[in-house]
Amino acid sequence: MSDPFFEGFLDDYFAECEEHLTAARAGLLELEAAGENTSAQRRIVNDLFRSFHSLKGISAMVELRPAERLAHEVENALRSMRAGEAAVTPDGINLLIDATQLLEQIVNAHRSKAALPVIEDMMHRIGTGAHAAGPAKASPESVAASDAFRRWTCVFAPTKELLARGIGVDAIRSRLAAVGEIVEAAPRIKPDSTIEFEFVVSAPAATDMKQVLADQPVSVDRVEGPGAGTTALAAATEESDTIGGGGATPTQVVRVDLTRLDELMLQVGDLVISRARLLETLGRIERHVPALEWRTVQENAAAIDRQLRGLREGLMRVRMVPIGEIFRRMPFVVRDLARETGKRVTLLLQGQTTEIDKYLIERMMDPVLHLVRNAVSHGIEPPDDRVAKGKRPEGTITLSASAAGEQVTIEIADDGGGVDAAEVVARARRAGLAVPSGPVDSPTLLSLLCAPGLTTKDDADRASGRGVGMAVVKDTVERLSGTVTLDSQTGAGTRFVIQLPLTLAIAEALIAQVGTESFAIPQNVVREIIEVRAAEVRQFEQNEVVSHRSGALSIVRLARLFGIEAPLPPRFHVLVFGSGASATGVAVDRIVGQREIVVRSLNDPLVRVDGISGATDLGDGRVVLILNPNALARLTRERAPRVHWDTASWGRIRA
Repeated sequence: MSDPFFEGFLDDYFAECEEHLTAARAGLLELEAAGENTSAQRRIVNDLFRSFHSLKGISAMVELRPAERLAHEVENALRSMRAGEAAVTPDGINLLIDATQLLEQIVNAHRSKAALPVIEDMMHRIGTGAHAAGPAKASPESVAASDAFRRWTCVFAPTKELLARGIGVDAIRSRLAAVGEIVEAAPRIKPDSTIEFEFVVSAPAATDMKQVLADQPVSVDRVEGPGAGTTALAAATEESDTIGGGGATPTQVVRVDLTRLDELMLQVGDLVISRARLLETLGRIERHVPALEWRTVQENAAAIDRQLRGLREGLMRVRMVPIGEIFRRMPFVVRDLARETGKRVTLLLQGQTTEIDKYLIERMMDPVLHLVRNAVSHGIEPPDDRVAKGKRPEGTITLSASAAGEQVTIEIADDGGGVDAAEVVARARRAGLAVPSGPVDSPTLLSLLCAPGLTTKDDADRASGRGVGMAVVKDTVERLSGTVTLDSQTGAGTRFVIQLPLTLAIAEALIAQVGTESFAIPQNVVREIIEVRAAEVRQFEQNEVVSHRSGALSIVRLARLFGIEAPLPPRFHVLVFGSGASATGVAVDRIVGQREIVVRSLNDPLVRVDGISGATDLGDGRVVLILNPNALARLTRERAPRVHWDTASWGRIRA
């Protein structure tokens, strides 16, 4: 039977591994870019040493021996570089990068309970490489210094009572690190199946650890015998200078499982619905309450509204994390693919501090990763081809993010050769896809690229060529109520723009009516609302169009799309989504207001409908469907031919 405490401890281990591996990946790329700058090299190597030393220690605590051994071997190689016994060279950096990737595979395999990768070959490569060396020999000075230290064994057995008081293994570890250097740490299973943690701590000989830790729930014993306070501690003393083991800095960061935040958000959503029901009830009884008393009721209701909004915004700030969580993985990916393809690529990252809901971060990792891989594989040309076109031999990929209002925008742009529309159309026809005649605009080109099975490569490689990646990008973005657009110019490059709501849990929405049915439309995707007279509608090639900004706007009637029997009123509202040639209008009878809604997903495939992203309760007990404007626009394009509008053609239609 699994131990809940140990399972929770493993969660902390995986989170810490992610932090240290991310720092290691960034440090190795920075070390590669440092060139011959020895001062920068020393600083970066010290940072890397800290990361791998920490990885070794926490891997030992969870008894993940392959990760512990590999991290220790990398640590030895970095120690040699730090001591000047080995030079920092491109081959050495490549070896460390390979070792880091293998270490990440080991941790991921342990998390998924899969077979662990074999490390012997990598251990041999590091151990026999020109940049690997054993621990530095202790000098007489270091031996003399180490005589001033003693080792102590400290054992901590966690209990529910201690945890309730905030005393856990992390707190004990911080306390021990404040008075000495933790040399070894490992969990042990006691005969009664409970768990305890054993720490071996090196402290100055004058320190009486039993007295210092008398107020802590740990048992302390002095380690006797050879090596307890002499040469064996020389390396540990050296590490403490770099790692900062002389004192623990209090941290203001608390790790919280995302599912707990989801549960809190659901409760806040229930409060939003209850508030709506309360306001609905108050509206019905207003005429029965004296004016003076009603003012007090209104003030209390307004106070509750402000407090609930503050609670919601505070919880959202907790869920928000920098989009840099996605971006910081990409330099490693670009470097790896550039080496494999022989291309020269520079990756520019912009807007890494832009914050987005953690839920979206987890689900956007693969789409962004695929678009970046595509930029290297399909977009950027080989150096010789770029020079022949008058370009710099080194291509540039720009990955940027920005937020405005309740929406975040992610852009992936490259200065490569652009998308060959003619080739895409030809391959689409060979694949049996419906391709419109005449010029292909950007939305149609993107739709073809996202068709499952379509690829512009003859042979699949590690990065692309299977015809599934773009389909995953499109499906993922649309499921998250977002949009993806394409802007490509032959010879100049390609730009993908992804727009997403900052969060999916609670949103501002417009409430529209069609006949007797009500629908909610997320406000952040509505570009504008126009009022149209029925007499102004024109029919053209199975499209209904209206005049809009010196051109024509194709509209779709929500009543017709969903089979609602409702006559078209003399005047109605059109919600405009998108811009330019991709703009689409959705016609509704009227807009009845703006509300804060709680988004409930429709996960059951038996009740999911194209164009509907979820449902909500406005407080009157009725379920209101939430429209997905992007899916509605796609349905409109699929059910009617795409028309290319210009001012002249609209003038002929009006005439």
